[in-house]
Amino acid sequence: MRFYGTPLPDVDIKPYPGKLIVIEGTDGVGRSTHIAELRPWLEAQGYAVTDTGMTRSELAGRGIKEAKTGHTLGKLTLQLFYATDFADRLHNEILPALKAGFIVLTDRYIYSAIARAVARDMDPDWVRDVYSIALIPDAIFYLRIDSVDDLVPRILEAGRGFDYWESGMDVGFGEDFYDSFVAYQSKLLAEFDRMTTEYGFKVIRASRSVARVAADLRRAITSVINAAPKVTAAAGALPAPALAPTLANGSTPQHTATLSSRKRMKKLTSGL
Repeated sequence: MRFYGTPLPDVDIKPYPGKLIVIEGTDGVGRSTHIAELRPWLEAQGYAVTDTGMTRSELAGRGIKEAKTGHTLGKLTLQLFYATDFADRLHNEILPALKAGFIVLTDRYIYSAIARAVARDMDPDWVRDVYSIALIPDAIFYLRIDSVDDLVPRILEAGRGFDYWESGMDVGFGEDFYDSFVAYQSKLLAEFDRMTTEYGFKVIRASRSVARVAADLRRAITSVINAAPKVTAAAGALPAPALAPTLANGSTPQHTATLSSRKRMKKLTSGL
C-alpha cells in the first residue's frame, strides 16, 4: 500500500486485497447518485462492497453536521473537523474493509477537503500535509461538470435550494446565495481541474445524462478491479487462500449469500 505521506500509527502497510475507488467532483454533480447505483451493480456480480463519505464517521460526523447548522464555524475549525472525520473513517472503516478484500466506494476523499480549504484561501501546503495520512486510491474518478451554470438547475431541480456552506456564504463570495454559489463553485472547479494532473484523476464528463455517465463509470471500474481476485458473496472461503483476510484471532472469515455487504464487512472486520 502507498500513502501520500506518513500513515497513521500501527497501520499495516502490506498490500491489501481490496480496492479503494473514489468518486469526486463539485457539489451537486451526482456523486451520491452514481455510488448508490454502483454498489448494487457490483454486489450483483458477487463482489463484497461497502461505501463511505465525508461526515459519516462515528467520531466526528454528527459533530460536523450539528456545527454546520449554525453559521459561526471558522474555516480552520471546519477543516480540522473534516480531517478528524477522515482519519476516523480511514482507520476504522476504509482500511479494515480493504484488508478484508472489499471494494470500497467513497463519495469524496481528501480532494474535496483540499479544494474547499484552498477556495477559502487556506495554505494549500498545510492542508495537504494534514491529509498526508491518506492511502493512495486505486482509482479516482472526477465527475467534471462543463460549467458552474450547469450546476444551478441541478440544485434547484433537486428541491433543496442553495446550501449556506456549499455556497461559500461563510466567507462571503457574493451578496446573495446565487452569486456566492457561482463564485465559490467556480473556485472549487478550478481547484479540481488543477488537482487532476497532480493526483491522476480519471475525468468523466458529468454534464451528460446519468445513464451515459453511469455506463462510463461501470466500464472504468471494471478495468480497475479485473486485475485483482474478487471477494465473492458465495458460501465458503475465498477462492484464493493466500488472499483470504485473517482476523486477529487467526480465523478466516466466510462469505455467505444471505448476508448483505454491510453485514459481511462488520463480520470480517470485527476482529481487526
